[in-house]
Amino acid sequence: MPREVDKPRRLHRTDWMALLSGLLFLVLGILLATESITEPAILVSLTVVGLGFAGLVAVVAKVTRRK
Repeated sequence: MPREVDKPRRLHRTDWMALLSGLLFLVLGILLATESITEPAILVSLTVVGLGFAGLVAVVAKVTRRK
């Protein structure tokens, strides 16, 4: 009977979109809680730019992974 350590491990790939989006909302939440951001326009623009950057990184990672 094979032991658990003898089985090959399968590593999952990093989901960059989820990771960077989570970090973005964590940082924005901290900035809101500490009242560093008070203008809604700044909050919305940081959210849009941050999600755009996360999407770009995810697309680039997917393209380079296929090569």
